[in-house]
Amino acid sequence: MKNIVITGGAGFIGSHVVRLFVNKYPEYNIINIDKLTYAGNLANLKDIENKPNYKFVKMDICNFDAFYQLMQDEKVDGIIHLAAESHVDRSIKDPFTFAHTNVMGTLSLLQAARLYWESLPEKYDKKRFYHISTDEVYGALEITAPAGIEAPFSTKATSGCYHEAYGKEFFSETTRYNPHSPYSASKASSDHFVRAYHDTYGMPTIVTNCSNNYGPYQFPEKLIPLFINNIRHRKSLPVYGKGENVRDWLYVEDHARAIDTIFHNGKIAETYNIGGFNEWKNIDLIKVLIKTVDRLLGREEGEDMNLITYVTDRLGHDMRYAIDSRKLQMELGWEPSLQFEEGIENTVKWYLENQEWIDDIISGDYEKYYEEMYDD
Repeated sequence: MKNIVITGGAGFIGSHVVRLFVNKYPEYNIINIDKLTYAGNLANLKDIENKPNYKFVKMDICNFDAFYQLMQDEKVDGIIHLAAESHVDRSIKDPFTFAHTNVMGTLSLLQAARLYWESLPEKYDKKRFYHISTDEVYGALEITAPAGIEAPFSTKATSGCYHEAYGKEFFSETTRYNPHSPYSASKASSDHFVRAYHDTYGMPTIVTNCSNNYGPYQFPEKLIPLFINNIRHRKSLPVYGKGENVRDWLYVEDHARAIDTIFHNGKIAETYNIGGFNEWKNIDLIKVLIKTVDRLLGREEGEDMNLITYVTDRLGHDMRYAIDSRKLQMELGWEPSLQFEEGIENTVKWYLENQEWIDDIISGDYEKYYEEMYDD
């Protein structure tokens, strides 16, 4: 059996990756390690928690001794590293936590993996350290499209060429790093450590940088689940600045499929960008959310547009992110499976049908339940 550790597996993206690997690879042992901070919720994995090839271990990735012991006990062959502090607003208020978790936590995992794998007769043979990062490390792109352009459902034509939706530039794997927030700076630093461990020690590493994810089980402080819930309860929708900032949106299950593909078939020491070919201005995305929620709740479509409230812009708010995923598409054959219309419809339906999941998070009940189960 292959023994695979997935860090941050109780979080939004991590839980989708854990579920995919547990269900798709019954011959693997999947060890999910998560500190269960506010964003970690084992309720995300209730459907697979009793599978024979799944194990959960509550652990802080900064605890080097504990992780090194786990590497030995579980005879770990591969690591898929998703655990991270990831909310930009929180990083602005508390940069130390982001530096500690994202930089020192990654370094702890790297060093433990190196020491264990180098102790084996086969050393790094058939081993892999896969680090998931963000497009935010690249900085920001300018919006050069004419004002008033309508939001496209896709920035990728069927020919594989890109529409110039909001600008001619896209982040590629060779784009210079230029992080603008404590969050993106911490992720950029962790990326450098991963690559340095390959260059220095020969560790088999891979780094991927992904665009904004959306879909089920996302912690409801993030834009899409927060606004879906607010629209449902007719609460204010606070929009930074004028809502002109552009993001590339990727359905989370498509991201999980990309991780699976890259983990098994990606080239060692390579970087792959994972994007949705799906750029939207924040304000246009919010209007689509309002119309979709209203329609699914039986309201007049668009009647809740008055909930939009413009607030002071976020500090250091990058104007545009746009990922060029052609390397991943051409070399490994991956591309998004869902058009945005279908992905956003599925997402809104899921949150409307799982109000109890959201209520447990807002009330904090989910944390109390798992604190009792995994009492330190």
